[in-house]
Amino acid sequence: MRNHDDDFDAIISGGGLVGLTTALALNSAGLNVCVVDALPFETQLAETFDGRSSAIAFANMRMLRALGVADRLSENKGPINQILVSDGRPHDGLRPGGPGPFMLHFDADEFSGDDADEPLGWMVENRHMRMALLAEARDRKGITLIAPVRAQGFDFKETKANITLSDGQVLSAPLIVGAEGRNSPARQAAGIRSHGWGYGQWGVVATVAHEQPHHGIAHEYFLPNGPFAILPLPGNRASLVWTETPAAAKYLKTAPEDFFQAELERRFGRFLGELSPAGPRWAYPLTLMVVEKYTAPRLALVGDAAHGMHPIAGQGFNAGIRDAAALADVMAETVRAGLDIADPIALERYEQWRRFDNTALLAATEGFVRLFSNDIAPIRLLRGLGMAAVDKIGPARRFFAREAGGGVGALPNLLQGELP
Repeated sequence: MRNHDDDFDAIISGGGLVGLTTALALNSAGLNVCVVDALPFETQLAETFDGRSSAIAFANMRMLRALGVADRLSENKGPINQILVSDGRPHDGLRPGGPGPFMLHFDADEFSGDDADEPLGWMVENRHMRMALLAEARDRKGITLIAPVRAQGFDFKETKANITLSDGQVLSAPLIVGAEGRNSPARQAAGIRSHGWGYGQWGVVATVAHEQPHHGIAHEYFLPNGPFAILPLPGNRASLVWTETPAAAKYLKTAPEDFFQAELERRFGRFLGELSPAGPRWAYPLTLMVVEKYTAPRLALVGDAAHGMHPIAGQGFNAGIRDAAALADVMAETVRAGLDIADPIALERYEQWRRFDNTALLAATEGFVRLFSNDIAPIRLLRGLGMAAVDKIGPARRFFAREAGGGVGALPNLLQGELP
């Protein structure tokens, strides 16, 4: 085997959205970073690779601006100016469908202070986000990208960690960052156990074009089988996150166009005029995952390698961005103090910082799923009354909007728009 002699401070295993974001964040903290991924990066940029989109919280977009990524997105990002949340039913011919009588309304115009003039968030197609992250990473001298290679072994030694790659290379660095997703090989090699369960639901993801402009308004309908989200993309397009039973979701993924169109209109309605599907459909099981630890000697976990949540609040990628921001802050302070990058106290600080936030987020999404994914009349009434009550209390409504936008609590420098 060949040894790679580059002087890396950290090696990131996994070059997806969170992995590349973490690379840029750590590099902004002064670290020399290497990213390895099993897929060619060019494959990940193909239009057919991924039809999914992400809602980026406003504080996280500040971080992407600070890292030089937001400017590369240019017209490929669109603002979320309002969010309308309601119970609903599909149109079925027997009873009227659409939103119920109670609604919770979030509006960016209500923000004040440092958050004024910020939208509630931004919508970006994942392929455009990958393109922007990859372009910025390639332009930085302190980031090395290696793909396609698969990590075949990890060795966490006292003074360094090694990754053995499928092409025979052995990479060494003081710190390994696991960013490979829920089945993280780095996490498994470190002996960190994970726990979780499924919801008996699948998510169907698709993009649709519509006749009327959406004005940056996102809609979340809580239907009997789970949430149905309509998220505004640039132009007259929307990204759908459509929760169904496993059998229904699997069928919708490959159903004939006319059947899919009819089912789409039952849930979406005609409030944006004529609809037409645009792009591929995706379907995947919805699960929750927690890990026993975020760190181990010479290892830190970020993104879905550390936590997996239901997409009901659109916080999966956002949580990974916040992981990257916190890790960059901790690493910057560790370097300035002249300590080992993987100093156990530094890694423990990262774990404590992120575990509280992520555990609260996981608990909130779990509660929302259990509360809203049913059609029990008394519960429908109570949750409707609850939404209506919160909607009437301005400070509570604005707090929840700031919480979802990542603007509450002790924020890492990058989430404030500043470098570590």
